[in-house]
Amino acid sequence: MSDIQKVLVTGADGFIGSHLTEMLVRGGYDVRAFVLYNSFNSWGWLDHAAADVRGKFEVFAGDIRDPHGVHEAMKGCDAVLHLAALIAIPYSYHSPDTYVDTNIKGTLNVLQAARKHGVRKVVHTSTSEVYGTALYVPIDEKHPLQGHSPYSASKIGADQMALSFYRSFELPVSIIRPFNTYGPRQSARAVIPTIITQLAAGQKRIKLGAIHPTRDFNFVRDTIRGFIHMLESPAGIGEVINIGSNFEVSIGHTAKLIGEIMGKDVEWITDEERIRPDKSEVERLWADNKLAAEKLNWSPEFADGEGFRRGLVETIAWFTEPANLKQYKTSIYNI
Repeated sequence: MSDIQKVLVTGADGFIGSHLTEMLVRGGYDVRAFVLYNSFNSWGWLDHAAADVRGKFEVFAGDIRDPHGVHEAMKGCDAVLHLAALIAIPYSYHSPDTYVDTNIKGTLNVLQAARKHGVRKVVHTSTSEVYGTALYVPIDEKHPLQGHSPYSASKIGADQMALSFYRSFELPVSIIRPFNTYGPRQSARAVIPTIITQLAAGQKRIKLGAIHPTRDFNFVRDTIRGFIHMLESPAGIGEVINIGSNFEVSIGHTAKLIGEIMGKDVEWITDEERIRPDKSEVERLWADNKLAAEKLNWSPEFADGEGFRRGLVETIAWFTEPANLKQYKTSIYNI
């Protein structure tokens, strides 16, 4: 472990953030988990934290859009891993304002607080969606940025804000750019949980959007290992680094593979509600991950077709546990 001891994780209540919080605790870090304040006093997925880490992290309930709360949460922290964001692409079509407030202004709040408190490392979370449809493959960090949706545009803005604080104020910012992460606890708005939960609920014909686009799916443990490597590495300051499997697969092939693993025949129907506007669809994503290997000594453990299958097996096992499946609304379109 590096000399960083106390870490603030924003978005710790979410899919990736909860897994990351658990791994940090297991790694000996003192973790403050920033979760979204709500009247239910819910800590999101941290309410279901593994037994070996439960009660071993601090929770701060607030709102990333509130600069005072972010300032308070940052006190005494050596580093911040900033994951808090609105990420659902369909929701960004009809509520773009809140994406600007959460993703851009929220990131500004984190950067301002980190600068004020002299934080030694800021890891800001980007997304492969900022690349839009690949102009060349595999996609390296020099690929042009294309805002195909209000969500991706807001993340481009957040990324550039983070880099501006490095350039303007020498804030030690690194940007991690994960490709499509999947695994236990993922939201049903994502395609892999959509397929698994519909099949597990006994539906014969699953509803999907476009099946021809390709993605570079990244198992969640590989993604959070990327965060840890970036946190602990002296390299990568002022840089953007892809975290991806370097394996390209179509949505249609993914659906067939899930059906094969679950022992079910997969027949899908196109649900027009799930189709992105023509010019907004990202047709192809395929990560070049050489910079992560060079700068962070990171490489995926769930790489290529065999690794993707192993990741899906583990993901399916989690989602098909009755206690987990019942938390998902399989009969509706989750945006």
